[in-house]
Amino acid sequence: MEHVRIIGCGKAAGEQKITNNDLENIVETSDEWITTRTGIRSRYISSSRNTSDLAIEAAANAIQSAGINPHDIRLIIVATLTPDCVTPSVACMVQAALGLNEDNIMAFDLNAACSGFLFALQTASSLLQEGYGLVIGAETLSKILNWEDRSTCVLFGDGAGACVIERDEKASMTFYARSSGDTAHALYCGSRSLQKDMHNVKEDKQYLEMNGREVFRFATRAMPDAIHAVMQDDDIDTIDLIIPHQANRRILEYVSKKMKYPMEKMIINLDEFGNTSSASVPIALARAWEEGRIRENMTIVLVGFGAGFTWGACRIETGGKQL
Repeated sequence: MEHVRIIGCGKAAGEQKITNNDLENIVETSDEWITTRTGIRSRYISSSRNTSDLAIEAAANAIQSAGINPHDIRLIIVATLTPDCVTPSVACMVQAALGLNEDNIMAFDLNAACSGFLFALQTASSLLQEGYGLVIGAETLSKILNWEDRSTCVLFGDGAGACVIERDEKASMTFYARSSGDTAHALYCGSRSLQKDMHNVKEDKQYLEMNGREVFRFATRAMPDAIHAVMQDDDIDTIDLIIPHQANRRILEYVSKKMKYPMEKMIINLDEFGNTSSASVPIALARAWEEGRIRENMTIVLVGFGAGFTWGACRIETGGKQL
């Protein structure tokens, strides 16, 4: 258990909204085919901005929401699997954009795929000693999609979500995080191989690949496991709100039925945003924050799963004040 609380949230989306009907002009599919299988009706694509740009916007919105002086930030962690470049990190780009180069800050990226934000939040909660921590999930998944593969290109979108945390001995967050070291490539995106014979070798760009059936099987086991783990001996009925990774509505419906937990008490926005990987949970969190659905004396659970396979959850007790 970590004694931290969230004091502000923000989000950002790609500038171009792509509906299912738009995709009918790109790949062999239909609105009916996508909606009935996934629950997704649209997603946002960033054609002119990169992952760092979305992360910076979400961070600025979270800082404004928290009402803090950004120069009091001491830690920036960005969860992403689609950084702008190999180095520097997106987190350092955020630091520079916020004008914090001269401040005493630790900044780095973390990749745990769709579980990334939860892993980053846990890491930040354990590292933060003073001041504020800025935790971001940001992706431009459109740049690793094969737009001729309808099994993947209809699912994913670009976006970022961020939150500001501070230490508070009266607050609590309980974490659970696991990985299986999956080698079956149920969700996989390759990169350039090691160079051979000390020569640069031109290789075809590799795209995101997914075995949907295996991902479904894993997700419907992993999400209940993580939720039960952070709830420990407490009844699932005592959870006021679950904010899950937004991968597929069928997965969420299955988990809801399996756990006997009402869908009405889950934050679901995949119909608009699609699957934004590590940005998924913080975007949904920011939406709930903006809508006033997070109040005093609530038990909230964030839960996610991703490639690797990775999965985890965070139990938040809001106590006598918001988060």
